[in-house]
Amino acid sequence: MHRISGLLVLLVFSLSAFTQTVTDKNKQPDSDKYIENGLISLAGKDGITWQTRSGDFLFKPYTLLQTRGIFNYYDDEGLDLAEQDNVLNTGFEIPYALVGFAGKAFNKITFNVAINAAASGAVLLNQAWFDVNLRDELRFRVGKFKTPFNQAFLVQNGQTLFPLLPASLNTRVNLPYDINSVNPKLSTGFDIGVQMHGLLNKKLEYQLGIFNGTGIDVNTATGSLGDDNGLPALLYMARLAYMPWGVMPQHQGDPSNLDKKAFLVAASAGYGVEANYESSNDFHAGFECSLLYKRWFVSAEAYLLNMDFVERQKVSPVYTFWGSYLQAGYFLNKKLQPAIRIDVMDRNSVSEKGILYLPAVGLNYYVSGHNLKMQAMYQYLGKAGHSNTSAANDDDNGMSEHQVCLQFQFAF
Repeated sequence: MHRISGLLVLLVFSLSAFTQTVTDKNKQPDSDKYIENGLISLAGKDGITWQTRSGDFLFKPYTLLQTRGIFNYYDDEGLDLAEQDNVLNTGFEIPYALVGFAGKAFNKITFNVAINAAASGAVLLNQAWFDVNLRDELRFRVGKFKTPFNQAFLVQNGQTLFPLLPASLNTRVNLPYDINSVNPKLSTGFDIGVQMHGLLNKKLEYQLGIFNGTGIDVNTATGSLGDDNGLPALLYMARLAYMPWGVMPQHQGDPSNLDKKAFLVAASAGYGVEANYESSNDFHAGFECSLLYKRWFVSAEAYLLNMDFVERQKVSPVYTFWGSYLQAGYFLNKKLQPAIRIDVMDRNSVSEKGILYLPAVGLNYYVSGHNLKMQAMYQYLGKAGHSNTSAANDDDNGMSEHQVCLQFQFAF
């Protein structure tokens, strides 16, 4: 009994040091400053917050659940239909079942940890990082988080215009058969590293980071020194964004704020030393532009990947791949947001003829903002400019000709 009484006293004492609040979605309290998770907006949103009376410590739990129904129809690619079904990879999936918490400590540090129960292995840890916020102009982030490349990836995962990212970012490139064990994507995604970042004059945002370069799949250090240049085998990245109308929100349209105006233009670059299992030195470059104007959201990006294989691979050519997309969405009212996108990709390198193009249309229905919504999209895959039919069929290998996606999302 004495132990139980002692525990109850300790619990009451601990809770008395905190205040529980439900935030007003129309306010952006200063205590929420810098708190983010890259998944869904936290600052000023309805939800539960625990914080000390002094405001030095703050804790916000959150969750993001997405369930999809997907239909994929593949072309024949010259194969006997008796050997291959046209309809594959069709059914239901859960890309995200995230549970996490974000907050503030010592009035200078913000942090975020998210576990994706729908994943396995190292991917189970979706992200884990903390920021040391010295001032707006100078902050340091350490841990596992999004690398500063591609606006489509940097926006909140639960607040995108389409349920699926542009294929040019998420599809692996094609390489000759003798080196096809390495098939990187044009995006760099999540990684472990350290980043210096900040906001200058409330208009100019910079990010400078060093990462493992092994992506979300690896949570351990695996690098060495590059044989060709002697540099540590890491991923070095930089991004510079200019926002003349103030900070661009990390969403692609929000029904709760249809009067917002923001504009962003940014450039990013990266260099991966002995990337792709120590096979190549990769150069990344990207340019992006986004406009949020009341009910409209418009964005465009272009990006490339240059792979220079290391000497011991004895592969002399340098392979360059590029992709680009343009997308737009418009709120008819606070519930409906139709969207359109055209996505283009040179998947087989600029040394080979032919490109892939993927037009898409979508419709978003907001039951309760981004916290409860439905997203639907249809995407078509086309081919153009290839030297022959065989080359065209090889280029879209593994990609569906027709794709339909219906996604349901719940978040708080």
